Amino acid sequence: MDECVQYAYLSVPEFQKRLAEHPVGYLSLGTLEWHGLQNVLGSDSLQAEGLFLRAARRYGGIVFPSLFVGPDRIEDAGEGTKLIGMDSSDATRPHQQLPGSCYWISKGIFLSLLESIIAQAKRAGFICLLADGHGPSRKAWAEMAPLWEKQYDIILLSSINDFDPLAYLTQNDHAGKIETSTMMALHPDLVDLSRLDPSSWPLGVKGEDPRTSSAAWGEYLLETTVQSIGRKLQELGL
Repeated sequence: MDECVQYAYLSVPEFQKRLAEHPVGYLSLGTLEWHGLQNVLGSDSLQAEGLFLRAARRYGGIVFPSLFVGPDRIEDAGEGTKLIGMDSSDATRPHQQLPGSCYWISKGIFLSLLESIIAQAKRAGFICLLADGHGPSRKAWAEMAPLWEKQYDIILLSSINDFDPLAYLTQNDHAGKIETSTMMALHPDLVDLSRLDPSSWPLGVKGEDPRTSSAAWGEYLLETTVQSIGRKLQELGL
């Protein structure tokens, strides 16, 4: 049975023990968003959480509940409709509201939410937080992390600011081979490549062809990234 590392499922004694051993928190930045016909709508959160569960079980720390809201670009499409995120991507032709997306909040609200979590994590005794996931959320976290580190006296790690991009390999496309393979490694029952048309490029997909995805490639991406996290925590003495 896997060791429990999820904040919401820890008793007070279990929480105190894990925190004393490794005061590191992991926060998955996710969405409910189109990730191709082959993937489920919560893929961003599920990938980040799956990565962080592996890291916490191997190197210590506690995995916070995932966020399922985040910022993204938003455009007025006329007649009272909005195009959000991948709706207006070059990979979505014609531009359209992609089914299932239901996650958008303004960047200001998102940053306020993150700042509140940081303040409470510091109060609870965490020394370090690593957050990652949905692309625009990842970028917003990286943008603000240096300021918040000074303000709250806490180490805030981001995939953009603190890791070699050649070693932090997860979630670097959108529903392409990287994300689809990662989902196949973590949740094989939630991926169905047969939904993809073999004769045309999948709608709303960026990156390498997801039809070439495999669980083995996903395992490589996850393992490489987990090891990168471990090295960073070791550098920090955490």
